[in-house]
Amino acid sequence: MAARARYLIYFQYWGTGYSGVMKSPSHQPVLGVQNYLEAAVQRLRPVNEVNISISSRTDSGVHALCNSAHLDIQRKEGKPPFAAELLVEALNFHLKPEPISVLKAFRVADDFSARFRALSRTYVYRLVTGCCQRSHLPVFERNLCWPMANRPLNADAMKEAAQILLGTHDFSTFRSLNSETPFKSPLKTLLQVDLTPGFSIASQQSFHSHLEFWELTFRSRSFLYKQILKCRKM
Repeated sequence: MAARARYLIYFQYWGTGYSGVMKSPSHQPVLGVQNYLEAAVQRLRPVNEVNISISSRTDSGVHALCNSAHLDIQRKEGKPPFAAELLVEALNFHLKPEPISVLKAFRVADDFSARFRALSRTYVYRLVTGCCQRSHLPVFERNLCWPMANRPLNADAMKEAAQILLGTHDFSTFRSLNSETPFKSPLKTLLQVDLTPGFSIASQQSFHSHLEFWELTFRSRSFLYKQILKCRKM
């Protein structure tokens, strides 16, 4: 029997049309990014049934500049493992026309885990003031930022509050409950919490000059379930 080869892949996606990154039941009208990745791998005709292990979860409508995952591919007897560059090219071919792109692939050890070997995870939330409704945003920004009330942010107060969240704390009140809650420690370490001015290509035009963009950045080795959704509303 041919040996299996394990790969680490980096990929990005425009999340508007997906239920999230994780796999969802095939009968659902909206599928996850993982559904399409696994379907693309199966088009390569591996001997094994492919199950992709993704390092970081994202929710419905959330985009990823770069996510990672590992997967095993076993080819037919006599066929060598895919070269990393060929695997990237083949997966991107079979992912068309979905807005999902595999950026890089690396051959890794058989016991490598994309989830447990991740050094950190970073989430960025883009905020915009100057309009209250998504329909009033430039069309290029409507799925890329969160419109706030039509008033300026108190950036100094937000930056001060962000410093309180830095470091190791019990984030019990900053998470939602799920099946894993009883088994996970609420202690987490936030390595970065920043509020910085953002930008938009569309807002450079004079008719969008009233819009002000901000970015909230959170970085940690790992997060609790929906921890950052609650942190950003503090």
